[in-house]
Amino acid sequence: MQQIERESPTPYYEQLYRILRGQVESGEFPVDERLPSELELCRDFGLSRATVRQTLQKLETDGWARRVMRRGVFAARPAESTGWFVQDSQGFLESQVRQGQRGITTEVVSAGTVAPPEHVAQALQVAPGDEVFALERVRSRDGRVAMFSTNWFPAAVGETISAAGDVLDGTGSVNQTLRENGWVTAGARRVVEALRAGPHVAAALGVADDEPALRVRSSSWGADGVRFDYYETWVLTDVIPLEVNVTAS
Repeated sequence: MQQIERESPTPYYEQLYRILRGQVESGEFPVDERLPSELELCRDFGLSRATVRQTLQKLETDGWARRVMRRGVFAARPAESTGWFVQDSQGFLESQVRQGQRGITTEVVSAGTVAPPEHVAQALQVAPGDEVFALERVRSRDGRVAMFSTNWFPAAVGETISAAGDVLDGTGSVNQTLRENGWVTAGARRVVEALRAGPHVAAALGVADDEPALRVRSSSWGADGVRFDYYETWVLTDVIPLEVNVTAS
């Protein structure tokens, strides 16, 4: 049986999620078969009940489990989706791959150290005058431009991103790179607004300057509360709809 890696920077709940999801995907737990109870999972993996509960909630949210009142949690398969689950701690690329989507391409427009706009400095909680690392990318699906994103990172995090060749050539995942280097999302705040794109964003998206798009702003922090990533993504929702899963607690 797979075990939790105690020294891994990946949170325990996410490790357990991957184990259980893999068991559902492989058919070890067929659809509609009852999953082990919270107490059984606590015992088998040496985890707290709060951690196990967080895992099961994530499985429900992602469609890999369904809860039946007074009976337990059962294996399930997620419904087909073409959107981006904005409540997910994973990034867009990971979300699409997890859903089985193909044809996702990334073009890195620019990457380098910059003086941050005021709202970026506030979101990252960096000192006045501190420079940050900025990464601009255009994402497409099946050849259609879908979104334009800018990520800003504090200097220490930026050094890691600037050394990640796969991220800079558009093939790698920012979130995976962050996790592998110890920056694991413990929480995030996202704000979604419909706004006119403006010249810079419109040119990247291939739309008119005054055409509206959905802007998602998100700041992420670790278990210590330190902000390590802030991004602004403009989404053409006729190509990539935004989705939110709701489960009863």
